Amino acid sequence: MVQPDKEFKRYIFAVSDATGKTCETVVQAALTQFTTTQITLETFSNVRTLKKVYEIFQRASSVNGVIIYTMASPKLRQKITELGRLNGVPTVDILGPVLTRLSDLLEISPMAKPGLFRQLDSDYFKRIEAVDFTIKHDDGIGLSSIAGAEIVLLGVSRTSKTPASIYLSYRGWKVANIPVMLDEELPEALHEIDPKKIIALTINPRRLEVIRCQRQMKLNTDMYSSYIDIEQIRREVLYAVRLFEHGQWPILDVTYKSIEETATEVMRLIYARSGLKKGNIF
Repeated sequence: MVQPDKEFKRYIFAVSDATGKTCETVVQAALTQFTTTQITLETFSNVRTLKKVYEIFQRASSVNGVIIYTMASPKLRQKITELGRLNGVPTVDILGPVLTRLSDLLEISPMAKPGLFRQLDSDYFKRIEAVDFTIKHDDGIGLSSIAGAEIVLLGVSRTSKTPASIYLSYRGWKVANIPVMLDEELPEALHEIDPKKIIALTINPRRLEVIRCQRQMKLNTDMYSSYIDIEQIRREVLYAVRLFEHGQWPILDVTYKSIEETATEVMRLIYARSGLKKGNIF
């Protein structure tokens, strides 16, 4: 079998009438599947004239390149298709088939306005940034940069701090969560946080006992007995509530709340306290 020439280089041109981020992101994601060919990716943004399109095709023709594009304008999309056939340059339309299909299904025409996907790209990368921050500030880690948090959740073990934090991060919030442990002071870094960002989570001790026992069974391991001892749990919860009251932070009871319900209540509290809001609070 003939082995692929690893020195063979292909050129891909990501062309867009807006920023080009949507096209570039799709191409880069696809390229992760190809490792045997050298790829040079060139991005052309704000391409809105036929003159610029002709220039790109001249460049693509000279290097045997491939053009992958996102164009809101039907006229430019059609022209690129025609030039591709005339010049023997492969072209791939990322958004055209989607816009056409949606037009058929929804019985409306797209606005053909460049840049409408820019906000989607911006929101996407903001969510990725929020998720990354939240993971790096889970369970009391990353305290040196906790000031960048938009929400800080406090609570004893198994009060849904981590899953609620991750859920909120997918909504674009940068979240840190800090565990409360019996007879241990909260970290000093917490005192540097705006109190309006801090939400405390509590839970009924009996319910917490059930949750911890279920976790023990799921992990199929022997945890230290105090972790599932009801009297110890009561002391933990009471100690945490006293800390919360001393800090004058709002206390949210998560006893029978789902992760979604907890996250929604957290967002409502943050909005009521600071006016900060991201998307709809449902």
